Amino acid sequence: MTEVNDLNDQNRRTINDWDRQIIEEFRANGGNVGSQFAGVPLLLLTTTGAKSGQQRISPLVYLSEGGRIYIFAGNRGAPTNPNWYHNLAAHPDVTVELGTEKFEARATVIKSTEWDRLGSIQLQKLPGLAEVQAKITRNIPVVLLERKK
Repeated sequence: MTEVNDLNDQNRRTINDWDRQIIEEFRANGGNVGSQFAGVPLLLLTTTGAKSGQQRISPLVYLSEGGRIYIFAGNRGAPTNPNWYHNLAAHPDVTVELGTEKFEARATVIKSTEWDRLGSIQLQKLPGLAEVQAKITRNIPVVLLERKK
C-alpha cells in the first residue's frame, strides 16, 4: 500500500493505481475496505512531499495502542523506507483520515526499544504481516501520529 522506492515505472504505476482504488473505497465506505483488507485497520495519511512540496496520500495499516495511533514503515517488504516516511521526516505535520474522521497530526519516529514492543503487538493482531516482516533486513521505523489540539 505505499509506493516502493526501487520499482520500475510500470510496477510503480500499478501500485499507484492500486493505492488510488483503496483510497476511493476507503472514502466511499466510511473507512471500510474489502477484499484482503476486510477487518484490517486502515487509515489515510496525507504528507507533504519532501522534494516536491505536493500533497501525497498513502493508505496504511495502523496500530491503535493505549489511545495512540502508530504506523510502520515496512514498505511492502522492500529494502528501503517508503516515500511517505521520507516525506514526514521532512514535514512532520500530516493529515490523518480514520474512518469518517479527518484531523491534523504530528508525526514522531519512535525509539527502537519501543518498536520491539509495538511490533510484537501489531504481529499478534495481524499475523499476516509476519510474511512481509520476514523479507525485511532493515529496522522498520515506527511512527506515532499525535492529534493536534
